[in-house]
Amino acid sequence: MSAVEAKLAELGLTLPEVVPPLAAYQPAVRSGPYVYTSGQLPMIDGKLAVTGKVGGEVTPEEAKELARTCALNALAAVKSVAGDLDRVARVVKVVGFVASASDFTGQPGVINGASELLGEVLGDKGVHARSAVGVAVLPLDAPVEVEVQVELTEA
Repeated sequence: MSAVEAKLAELGLTLPEVVPPLAAYQPAVRSGPYVYTSGQLPMIDGKLAVTGKVGGEVTPEEAKELARTCALNALAAVKSVAGDLDRVARVVKVVGFVASASDFTGQPGVINGASELLGEVLGDKGVHARSAVGVAVLPLDAPVEVEVQVELTEA
């Protein structure tokens, strides 16, 4: 077990299976020392945990937890192309999309769920640049979607 996966276990988490693509894309792609994940939805066992708009049917607190799930799914996608999460030199960038009710402006707080998980699991390597964007709708009526870019160490 890698040190990163041991840290996940210490936090009571397990790395899920990679979420299969919903369309014509790959869950993650490597280019040089970088891995770019596709947008990860809060899928658990192949199903969305919750649907709807944040600030409407979904509370900000629920959405923050869903963003954690998205980040966990992103780590699984990174491992699928990197082979070992201990090869992550650092998380470079996180982009989070929040399907928002028209008056909801708390997107950064929601995406903190993903950022905080990456920090808990990877320590200083999890510190990253980030965007948190409100959108009208996401695939499958998901409340949150997160993509992650990481830099790898040499093999």
